[in-house]
Amino acid sequence: MSDTKAPDTKAPDSARRSERSRRAIYDAALALVSEQGYAKTTVEGIAARAGVGKQTIYRWWPANSKAAVLMEAFLDLAGQAGEAVGATAESEIPDTGDLAADLRLVLRATVDELNDPVYDRPTRALAAEGIVDPALGAEFTAKLLEPQLQLYVRRIEAAQSAGDIDPGVDPRIALELLVGPLHHRWLHRTLPLTHAYADTLVEYALRGLSARR
Repeated sequence: MSDTKAPDTKAPDSARRSERSRRAIYDAALALVSEQGYAKTTVEGIAARAGVGKQTIYRWWPANSKAAVLMEAFLDLAGQAGEAVGATAESEIPDTGDLAADLRLVLRATVDELNDPVYDRPTRALAAEGIVDPALGAEFTAKLLEPQLQLYVRRIEAAQSAGDIDPGVDPRIALELLVGPLHHRWLHRTLPLTHAYADTLVEYALRGLSARR
């Protein structure tokens, strides 16, 4: 009897292969929209950069494929960034009992994201396209912006329950005191975004929001 082993004919792990392909598509979509803008990015271009057939993209994202791919890729990117500070759509802004420290942590992380070309360029491209394409803009707001803002709302509400924030404060307006100036400076590039600036925003905002003793 021969001791020669039969060749391993185990089929490749299709789930792992699909995940690699999906990740390649995400990376390609974000790279292309950063390099040439949303309007010039195409499904064909994404497929070529990712090394997959365009039918793979149409199969996984059958409706409005380019927008769907980019939105999903961007949500994935944003999720990875959120995990770095412990805040995602599934979790919350950290609540250590020190509201100022928690807000500084999150705003500093946001500064790092907005200064990172990997995040900055596709954000600008999609934000710009959302102005001229109301449907894309609404999707961008509903799927990405609003869930992030609700994290602030819930953290501020928790601070109100703890007696740290004036109970009469509207949490939605309160969060805009924090994120509004940050994104204004980022969007218009008026001055550099720094951790010191983020810390100052927290300090100034909490002066007005803190409960009166």
